[in-house]
This record gives sequence, C-alpha cells and structure tokens, in this order.
Amino acid sequence: MHQESQVGVIGAGAWGTALAILANRAGSRTTLWTRNAQVIESIHDRRENAQYLPDQFIDPAITVTDDQSFVSACDLLVLTIPAQSMRAVAISLSDAVPADLPIIVATKGIERGSLMLMSEVIQSILPHNPYAILSGPNFAHAAASGQPTATTLATRHSSLAEKVSFAMGGKYFRMYMSDDPISTQIGGAVKNVLAIACGIVAGRGLGENARAALITRGLVEITRLAKAKGGREDTLMGLSGLGDIMLSCSSPTSRNYALGVAIGQGSKQHSGQLTEGVATAESVTQLAHKLGVAMPIASAVHAILAGTVEVEVAIEKLLERPMGGEG
Repeated sequence: MHQESQVGVIGAGAWGTALAILANRAGSRTTLWTRNAQVIESIHDRRENAQYLPDQFIDPAITVTDDQSFVSACDLLVLTIPAQSMRAVAISLSDAVPADLPIIVATKGIERGSLMLMSEVIQSILPHNPYAILSGPNFAHAAASGQPTATTLATRHSSLAEKVSFAMGGKYFRMYMSDDPISTQIGGAVKNVLAIACGIVAGRGLGENARAALITRGLVEITRLAKAKGGREDTLMGLSGLGDIMLSCSSPTSRNYALGVAIGQGSKQHSGQLTEGVATAESVTQLAHKLGVAMPIASAVHAILAGTVEVEVAIEKLLERPMGGEG
C-alpha cells in the first residue's frame, strides 16, 4: 500500500496550478506556493485562479500559501516558475529544502547569460537533490480539465520516476519515462523558438508546405544542439520533442505561436516580454554559437525579435541557404 505523498508546487501560473490540480486528483496532499496576493485571494475566495487558469475548480484540499517553509515537509517539490526566475527562486528556497528532497523541474527554457539548462541551474544551487524533468505537449487548461494528456518524465533516478508517477500521474495524465534529461529539456525549450517561427510563417501567409518544412528542419536543429550537449536523438522522437513541437507549432493557444503570427502580420506592439520563447531564442542562439552548432532558424528568430533584421530579409536568407543533405 502506497503512502499518501505531500507535493509542493512552486509557482501558481497556469501550469503550476494545473499540476497542483493533477497532484490532488492523484490523491496527494498538495500545497501551491506563490508570491502573487491576487492569485492567493482568488483561490481562497472563489476556488479558481482567475488570473492564470480561469474556470478551473481548485479543490479546497489544495493549500495555497506565500510561505516557503512548507517545503521542509514535502516528499516532492515541483518547480514551475519562469525560466529566467529559476535561479532566484531556487536560491530563496535553498535554506528550506532538505538535501534529499526530489526536485521536479516543469519549466521550459535556457537561462540568459549563463546559457544553463534548468537542471544545471538547480544542480548549481541544490547539488545534492535528485531531480527529474517534466516536459511534453501539455496545455495547462486541457490537462487540468481532465482531457487525456501525456508527458515525459526524465530522470536518472528510476525510483524517483516511480514516486512522481504515483504522486502526480493518472489515467488521464500519463507519464512516459526517460533517462535523458538533456534532450528532454532541449526539446522543451527550443520548440518555443520554433513555434514563433511557425507563427511568423502563418502570419505571413506562406502556406502549409513552408510550415511543414520549417518544423522538420527545426527538429534537425534541436537534435544537433541536444547531441552537442550530450543528449540522445531518439528522445526527441518522443513527447518532449516531436510531440511538443506538433502542439506548439500549430495551435493559436500557444503564446509563442500567437506571438509569431502577430509579428508575421507586421505587428510591432506584441507581448514578447511575456513569452518564454523570446528569452530562449537569445540563449539558444548564443549556446549554439558557443558549441559550434548550426541553427539558422533559431538565429533568424532571435534576429527578428531583437530588431536587427526585418522578417522578409530573414526569410530570404533562409531560402538562400545552400541545399544539402537532410542531416
């Protein structure tokens, strides 16, 4: 008989709130942490996160707090804060986190400046804590509402995979195990950049052939970067690679795709600051350069976002690249 797990979720955005709902649904005692007083009030008073995940009921059994001390009693700690805030939050948590508490990273991105993956950020601050990466084609609202959802859980600790699956998984939230956290993270991060590119193609009206080509060549770029970081190619044929790309590169619900559409249609006033793919485009381009990996699509997206090249010029440059082998 399994003992009931105590799951803590750090970050009450859409995905953090959804994961708290899923952990509660799986039978775990669940606490959701946020500094956002409006979110805390909304959950206390109305049992919904009106700001980030409206119209989703949050069970009264889910505790919401702004006090980090609760983490010392957790069996699992799930981190869902934005990638560029990961380091600061991990540092603030470090005094309260026991050395054996498993950390589940459910954030997609690469840190600006250091060019670190989220696992590398966590390991630099909490070096003794086992960790797992949760990443896949997962829109928060669909997962929270009980629609069938599958995700990759990548860890080198097989006992941790079983523990997380029991504490958070279920019939409609299926976890598929991997021992390749590197490729799992590269796929989850870089697909945001590719989604912006696909949105630009849609906004420009360049057609479905162009988008299919872009997704395929984008997957080649992601694979190159993952292998250069020590990851495996086969991982990217799974949920955290191809699956996530399929979802994010074709759905208007994807913020990155929607941002690309707006840019493709000529908008200069876009919500790029709120979109993780913007920061990731810069970090990916710099990391690719550092590792000697050719990533022309990611570089073009970064140049467009930085305002150093016009959309038409970037597209022309991509079309003028010499044709070669598919690898």
